[in-house]
Amino acid sequence: MYERPTMSRTTTVPLVVNGEQCEPEVDNRRTLLDLLRTSLGLTGTKKGCDHGQCGACTVLVDGERQLSCLRLAVTAAGSRITTIEGVADEVPGARRLQDEFVARDALQCGYCTPGQICSALGALTEADRGWPSHASANPATHPRDRGDLTRDELRERLSGNLCRCGAYPRIVDAVHAVAAGSPEAGNPQTGNPQTGNQDGAHR
Repeated sequence: MYERPTMSRTTTVPLVVNGEQCEPEVDNRRTLLDLLRTSLGLTGTKKGCDHGQCGACTVLVDGERQLSCLRLAVTAAGSRITTIEGVADEVPGARRLQDEFVARDALQCGYCTPGQICSALGALTEADRGWPSHASANPATHPRDRGDLTRDELRERLSGNLCRCGAYPRIVDAVHAVAAGSPEAGNPQTGNPQTGNQDGAHR
C-alpha cells in the first residue's frame, strides 16, 4: 500500500538579527514579520495591512529594504536582518535619521515610523548604488548618490510607506536633511526645524 511521504512542517532557520546569531525553529508557512514579532519579540516591526501595501513592516535584509509580511521566514535563511531595534548600531547614519525624525516632528502616532525609517535607509542606500526611480528624469543621468536627491525624488522613493496621520512633509524634511548632509536640526545654525516644506498632507 502506498504511503505518502511525510514532510516536516518546520525548519531551523539560521539568521543574524540585529547583529546576533539565532536559529529559530520556524513553521514553514510563517512570514518573516510574524517570526520577528512573535518568536523573537521584536515588536518594533509593525503589522499593518499584511498585504504589502502599507510599508509598516519594512525591514532591512542584507542591507536592502523588504516587506517582511510578504516574505516567508524560511526563505531568509542565512540572511542578515536589521529591524528598527537594531538600525542605530547596524546601519551608518541611522541614528542621525532617527534624531531628525524627532527634531523635525516627522511622526504623530508613530505606528508607521519604524517602517518609514527602515525604508528611508534602504532608499538612501539604493541612491548611493545609482539605482534610478520613477521620478528620475533620465535613467542614464539619474542622481548618482544620496546627496543629489531632490524632494520629488525622495517622495517617489518613499511612496510605498503610508502615514495615516499625514506627516509626509516632515518625513521628507527629515530624510532630505540626512541625504543632503545638512547640519543637525538641533544645531542653532539650522534655524527652526519646524519650518520645513509645507505641501499639505502629501509627500
